Amino acid sequence: MISNSNAIVLKRFPYGESSIIAKCFVRNRGKLSFIVHGARRKKSSRSAHFQPTNCLDIVYYYKPTKNLQTISKSSFTNTWKHISQNFKKISYCMALMELTDKCLGDNDPNDELFDELSKALFSIENNTGHDNLTFWYYQYQILAKLGFKPDFTQTDVDNTPLPNPFQSANSKKIFNSFEESNSGIDKNLTLTSKDRSIIANYLNTCLRIHFEGLAKLKSLEFIKETMN
Repeated sequence: MISNSNAIVLKRFPYGESSIIAKCFVRNRGKLSFIVHGARRKKSSRSAHFQPTNCLDIVYYYKPTKNLQTISKSSFTNTWKHISQNFKKISYCMALMELTDKCLGDNDPNDELFDELSKALFSIENNTGHDNLTFWYYQYQILAKLGFKPDFTQTDVDNTPLPNPFQSANSKKIFNSFEESNSGIDKNLTLTSKDRSIIANYLNTCLRIHFEGLAKLKSLEFIKETMN
């Protein structure tokens, strides 16, 4: 069956002598893996297309019984100018890709989460700062869109203690914004290291409770090591 959809490239790795396997978040089908024939050849435009964080329009052959789908056509829906020139923005975008890959199941459509990931990428592309807020807001949206919306009044989940999300005035303002479907960027708050620690610790704890393999995200560890 031939399908057409928007897609976001989460990761890629080589396959054979000239091809790649690309794992993508496809808006109409969820996470799918594609074999992209010839993508590693020098003259192939698909090598540029299938890079992590790229947003594409793809035409592909879908067979539900196969683990690898086949790409027919691909083109950019937009390109990133500022992200590609900023090491910090690249790092946050790679963290978005890794988080999505680990939390989203295969063949599990979620157009609302797809749209939130698109918004997060556009936010990082177009804002001069506050990339951390964009990332935290997307973490919150992953929890909400996949059925684990945080209840900030809870002190534990499944007998696992939760840190207090309102330990500071700023963390309370940020989480209240999240509940109002707002990333909090427009509040122009000056977040202290304590504020950032409270927000990140709460969200990471919630994610680790509900999703396996999130004890350490390589991209987040990289951000911590390089940004400090």
